[in-house]
Amino acid sequence: MKGLVTLCILWVGAFSAFAQSDYVESIVKDRATTDSIFCDTSKHILSQEEIDGFKGLRYFEIDTSYKIEGKFKKKTKKTFEMQTSTKRKPIYRQYGYVKFKLNGKKHKLYIYQRMVTTPELKPASDYLFCPFRDLTNKDSSYGGGRYMDFKLESIKDKTLTIDFNTCYNPYCAYSHRYSCPITPVENTLDVRIEAGVKKWHD
Repeated sequence: MKGLVTLCILWVGAFSAFAQSDYVESIVKDRATTDSIFCDTSKHILSQEEIDGFKGLRYFEIDTSYKIEGKFKKKTKKTFEMQTSTKRKPIYRQYGYVKFKLNGKKHKLYIYQRMVTTPELKPASDYLFCPFRDLTNKDSSYGGGRYMDFKLESIKDKTLTIDFNTCYNPYCAYSHRYSCPITPVENTLDVRIEAGVKKWHD
């Protein structure tokens, strides 16, 4: 019986290591895809000079501890005009919030939903939006904060998996030509999120 228990433990450990390896590989592939988009001259994200010298975006090391299962609470509020880096003011509403633990501390992030500016103010899509700021904005990540996206179907049994390894910069981090939502003060985390994409330049 003892031998069977040991075998089961080894099997679970091997499966966990395989799943983790598969996860890391998926993040690496996603980053390679993102880099190829930045090299695409038709996207006009970077200037030709920047593309010529492009060696890939700068990322934090992939860390599975930043993939966290949080408790989601749906709590829609009235629509509002989200501030952006320009005069553009897209309509959003708070869709809810997710609570999670990181480094032994409790945190909360609000999740927003983009609305179509029609008399009915319907959701623009099934995507949810989470801009956030954290303590790395002072030195190693973009000062304006970073973004995460979710699909409505990602919320299951009142849980939502947050994966900071997938967080990305707004295009404003690369060019002033863009108009980007400004992270609401309420979504400022008092912790370093050393995951995802780093700032564009030192």
